[in-house]
Amino acid sequence: MSNYQLSHLKQLEAEAIYVLRETAAQFENPALLFSGGKDSIVMAHLAYKAFHPARIPFPLVHVDTGHNFPETIEFRDKYAEKIGARLVIGSVQKSIDEGRVQEETGPDASRNALQTVTLLDTIEENEYDACLGGGRRDEEKARAKERFFSHRNDFGEWDPKNQRPELWNLFNGRKQQGEHFRVFPLSNWTEMDIWQYIKEENIELPSLYFAAERECITRKGTILAISEFVSPRDGEVVEKKSIRFRTMGDATITGAVESTATDYEAIIEEVAAARQTERGNRADDKRSETSMEDRKKEGYF
Repeated sequence: MSNYQLSHLKQLEAEAIYVLRETAAQFENPALLFSGGKDSIVMAHLAYKAFHPARIPFPLVHVDTGHNFPETIEFRDKYAEKIGARLVIGSVQKSIDEGRVQEETGPDASRNALQTVTLLDTIEENEYDACLGGGRRDEEKARAKERFFSHRNDFGEWDPKNQRPELWNLFNGRKQQGEHFRVFPLSNWTEMDIWQYIKEENIELPSLYFAAERECITRKGTILAISEFVSPRDGEVVEKKSIRFRTMGDATITGAVESTATDYEAIIEEVAAARQTERGNRADDKRSETSMEDRKKEGYF
């Protein structure tokens, strides 16, 4: 890796660690949202570096849809144990059972939108006043509007037109009773930065990020891996393809890409040549032009 690339990554690392430490300093009970995806893993890795040799001062909070890839859940549990972090799990299935949300029906039903209520309930139950998220501005146009410290009102709602200025890296975490913040230490990172940093730091990831022969179907242009949550419909053909995932999420809506990349170097080359964002294959983001922003306004990650 060139000195320029290394210097660039070190600057991003220093910025993220500064934001993590500011979060610990300004808030009384912050949490780190952890999906088991590469961005939240990098964020947890940075938190570990920021506060070592002490334990990270945030619990890892995972909102489990109940339709996650088994590999993700296995990795989540092992990783939390490895870094000595407390793991808090918000269950969408519990929200359904308690009547807090109603499960979608129909052929394209998804639990992804239901996560919002589960997340807000988890925040309220545990009295978190800030939640660290792995969102990056290059991922999606709604995420590009976020500040590092993103204010949420007492209903957990986000107003993109009412955000605080962040001049000279001065972050304003003042809030009223019941309000909280979402904090995004990786805001200025790109997908390429993430992968180069993962390679440089030799960070372990779930196996789904690497290409392997997997049974899958193609549904409305999205490649979905066959699992207990995804079965072929009439007319759909099950094929065995070499695929990998660029992003982690609910197995019912997270699309894969055809790939032969089995190591970090090959993935970096693949990302450099990609002409679609990593969320471009997420079925939930295709429901409307503003689907991500609508969900964020309601309290989504």
